[in-house]
Amino acid sequence: MGLVSEILLLPFAPARGVGWVLDKVVRAAEDEYYDPAPVQEALVNLERARDQGEVDEEEFAEQEEALLHRLEEITAYQLRQAGAAGP
Repeated sequence: MGLVSEILLLPFAPARGVGWVLDKVVRAAEDEYYDPAPVQEALVNLERARDQGEVDEEEFAEQEEALLHRLEEITAYQLRQAGAAGP
């Protein structure tokens, strides 16, 4: 942008700043929500609970299915993001 357009857009700088901050907050929230590490840790803990007899096979299967579905969702999101970023 040229100097003239910067001067003309100066009154909108606070709104642009707020938009920038909101974008950063949304990206941080998405990074946290789509982080596979907590789901993988939950799978390990679930397996440990089953091995120790704290969880029966039926409950294990239900929870495992939900966690694996969540991992699929995370993987699909990451693939979409990689595709959107381009080469």
